[in-house]
Amino acid sequence: MFYEPRKKNHGLPKNPFNSLVIPRPIGWISSIDKHGVHNLAPYSFFNAVSYSPPTVMFSSGVGIADDKTKDSARNVEASGEFVCNLSTWDTREQMNKSSATLPPETDEIALTGLTPIDSMLISVPRIAEAPVNLECKYLKTVEIPGWNEGDVYKVLFGEVIGIHINDDFITDEGLIDITKMKPIGRLGYNDYARVDVDSSFTLVRPP
Repeated sequence: MFYEPRKKNHGLPKNPFNSLVIPRPIGWISSIDKHGVHNLAPYSFFNAVSYSPPTVMFSSGVGIADDKTKDSARNVEASGEFVCNLSTWDTREQMNKSSATLPPETDEIALTGLTPIDSMLISVPRIAEAPVNLECKYLKTVEIPGWNEGDVYKVLFGEVIGIHINDDFITDEGLIDITKMKPIGRLGYNDYARVDVDSSFTLVRPP
């Protein structure tokens, strides 16, 4: 089949685009607003974009607040900080619960029963149950215009200035045991993937 996204002429019951760029890692972003309220939300339009300095990005769509900005984007732009927490099989239910559309004054960390703990370099808390936390300093926002008036996507970039790794997932050889962490990724629709010992494989790059 062939279709043009702007024409929405795919003829399928749901837009297939979200199920074509897969699997997408989930940036489980914790932030804090000007009143000190914690926010936690998963973003599957997320990835690492550079190595030196290590930099990540997440893309935030239109929110329900008067300024049409989602809480994460508003908080990050105002505070200049955020944490990306690794979402895993063990925290899948909490991750999903934190994706709910809620008023800005809602503390999603408390709502999900997760444990906020202090970061080392920034004021935003990280999630204790996540095996990896990336402390990030906000760099910039790039706005992607939508098709409809007022429909703007914000892509926020942050430099990773501090990294926490649970020692239980570091092997005797000094490598990260990804299959033990069991991270999850988004496949589109309501579907996800899990990285484990059965789904992981190795390919040695040619010289």
